[in-house]
Amino acid sequence: MTELYYLAAAYGAGLLASLCRLPPLVGYLAAGYGLYFFAVPTSGAIAPLADVGIELLLFTVGLKLQFSSLLRREVLGVGGLHLCLVTLGTGLAFFYLEQQLTGGLLLGASLAFSSTVLAVKVLEDGAELSTLHGRITLGILILQDVVAVGLLALAGGGRPSYWALLLLLLPLLRPAAFRLFGVNESQEMKLLMGVLFALAGGAMAKAVGVSAELGALWMGALFAGHPDAKLLADKLWGLKEILLIAFFLQIGMAGLPLREDLLRAVQLVLLLPLQGGLFFLLFVFVGLRARTAFVSALALMTYSEFALLTSRVITDAGLLPDGWGRTMGIAVALSLALAALLNRFSHRIFSVMEPLLLRFERGGKHPDRLPVLLGMTQWLIIGMGRTGTAAYAMLEQKGVRALGLDADPVCLAALREGGRRVLYGDAEDAELWERLQLEGLEGVILTMPEFQARLGAVEALRGRRFAGLIGVVAYSDDEDKLLSQAGANRIFHPLVQAGQRLAECMLEAGEEKA
Repeated sequence: MTELYYLAAAYGAGLLASLCRLPPLVGYLAAGYGLYFFAVPTSGAIAPLADVGIELLLFTVGLKLQFSSLLRREVLGVGGLHLCLVTLGTGLAFFYLEQQLTGGLLLGASLAFSSTVLAVKVLEDGAELSTLHGRITLGILILQDVVAVGLLALAGGGRPSYWALLLLLLPLLRPAAFRLFGVNESQEMKLLMGVLFALAGGAMAKAVGVSAELGALWMGALFAGHPDAKLLADKLWGLKEILLIAFFLQIGMAGLPLREDLLRAVQLVLLLPLQGGLFFLLFVFVGLRARTAFVSALALMTYSEFALLTSRVITDAGLLPDGWGRTMGIAVALSLALAALLNRFSHRIFSVMEPLLLRFERGGKHPDRLPVLLGMTQWLIIGMGRTGTAAYAMLEQKGVRALGLDADPVCLAALREGGRRVLYGDAEDAELWERLQLEGLEGVILTMPEFQARLGAVEALRGRRFAGLIGVVAYSDDEDKLLSQAGANRIFHPLVQAGQRLAECMLEAGEEKA
């Protein structure tokens, strides 16, 4: 019966948050505090379910992991320098106020970490995990997770054993993992295999003194690059979404803070813009454009769930005054709620602040520079996934000069190796539509997964008085109406039309056989 109360509270609060145009997770956090306030009995199932949800989340991230992205200067340079500056600044401030330098330094390092769960979730919900800023954000989060292992050991939370080094040998098992992937032909067996390996990776990591989250991510990376890795990630999506509700409920149910704890937590949350600003300046310093730097910094502008653990360990060791555990609990919860709201409108917020933020942008060659001239291009394809690549190939066969744009640098590299004309371009970047030279362009095909990106692109093109044809993919009747009103000439339903074409081919095959 207790679990039913939990589900009802989560659903009701999540629905209310959705009606207020807030992410449901804000409602889940509020539901957790409400359950604690009304003294609903604690369920022993919440913590294990939350752990499984986090491990599945990190496993799916590992499925999309590209190790080369971790070696970028935007990751190592920005992530490392930010960690050092925040740790040093917080440690000195804490020493000045509390006269405990060691505890202040450890707390400062904890505050420098960002929420992996929140950042990955908002990027995934916005179909931005594979974009340049998504990969940079993910790389920094992984770097922070690695540092977190050593910090926890230093704080007294358990020292990794020498056996932990064996985890570094897991990539050697990739050929065997790929063969195992191929053996599981049915979809339910692939799903079961994914859950099994995610939990096995977490259990192995915990056994050698490393965080279960890092182990699950590392295990997911073992299968990265397999042709069916994306399919497995899609299969796990619904399961992990449900289980992550337990994680957000758990934060709220940790307890209501005292007045002084709440005051300290609010002060910490008020410092978050400084952390986000530091990320932004460092990103700009290493050569990113202002927009990419801003949306990356906003995704990282949270306090990590890891701070809940370290603050408790540091307090138990006598390096921090009592009450900091409760303080960090409410600070993390507030930062997650605030970040969920802000990241939902990250591109709109940048558009408002663009005149100010562009002043910090450095000149020279940017890794995320936008195209301006399209040369002799006749058709532009935005979104070079399966559908976009197929459209490009068909146009090429017809002798039409096409150009593809995509925000995924790994995808672009693979397409260039195949001899295709592709450039970096983020459809949600308003500057792209302002600068792009559309003269001579006969038409544009939009195949991005995110509906708002497709709708915004159609509106931007018609706003530029583009008179050519615009073809867009859609996945529901509601999308059809809005895209048509915005100015789309042709709307395609890939799944519906694939079924129709399959039926036509089968009928033709039957006639030939007869």
